[in-house]
Amino acid sequence: MKTVEFFEKKQVFSFEVFPPKRTAPIETIYNTLDELKDLHPDYISVTYGAGGSLNNNKTLEIASNIKTRYNFESVAHLPCINLTKDDTLLALNTLRDNGVENILALRGDINPDIPPCKDFEYASDLVAFIKENGDFNIIGACYPEGHPESKNIVEDIHHLKCKVDAGVSQLTTQLFLDNNYFYTFRERAALAGISVPIEAGIMPVVNKNQIERMVSLCGVNLPTKFTKMMARYENNPIAMRDAGIAYAVDQIVDLVSQGVDGIHLYTMNNPYIARKIYEAVHQLLIA
Repeated sequence: MKTVEFFEKKQVFSFEVFPPKRTAPIETIYNTLDELKDLHPDYISVTYGAGGSLNNNKTLEIASNIKTRYNFESVAHLPCINLTKDDTLLALNTLRDNGVENILALRGDINPDIPPCKDFEYASDLVAFIKENGDFNIIGACYPEGHPESKNIVEDIHHLKCKVDAGVSQLTTQLFLDNNYFYTFRERAALAGISVPIEAGIMPVVNKNQIERMVSLCGVNLPTKFTKMMARYENNPIAMRDAGIAYAVDQIVDLVSQGVDGIHLYTMNNPYIARKIYEAVHQLLIA
């Protein structure tokens, strides 16, 4: 099933997981999924593991097993910066053979230690290639505060429209900590003629190192309410975890009440956090 079909019936609730590090056994991710399965997400997406090469990546395997072992719809992330056209065709065939119909098409982060492939310059190029080579539902990433490499918001929305015109049928946002950025972004997207569902990506922040890394990578703005929370609880891991969960729940309640198309929860492979958030908001999502 194509995940875009869920949006026709309800506010969507989905999870994201990531492959284990190469030094960790592959079964660790299945232990995580075993603990998440009774939360019944609409779908589960799998990020592209570090390392670049398709040969040493577990994304396709995990996405396929989510579909065949757990019977959930799954989404495989594919970053074009790491892929040749032959790699992409191999990935598409693997996903198709395992019943996976959904792909999140990305440019991917530039790693100075790994030379990029040159077959696709932009995510929109990968989107068009996937459309030409299979009947997949293609998801795109978007940035409520603007992509860090864009000159301005106008340019960023223009590039997003190019991805949608190339074949993206739903969007998932990068994390944000101030919902006002999301609402402004949603209005701008609509004015630009982007009418596909936009799912809000929510990442519960549970330690200081995590947020410092995300600010560095994504340029996320930190609201005063959030920085005060960090300052108060950063030296108490349990209190920081619970405060981060509460902050994410507060964001989700507001988004759901404002008619968001869906919530995509970045679980960080932490079933405890995902469960606590699910228990707090799932009645809102089915109301």
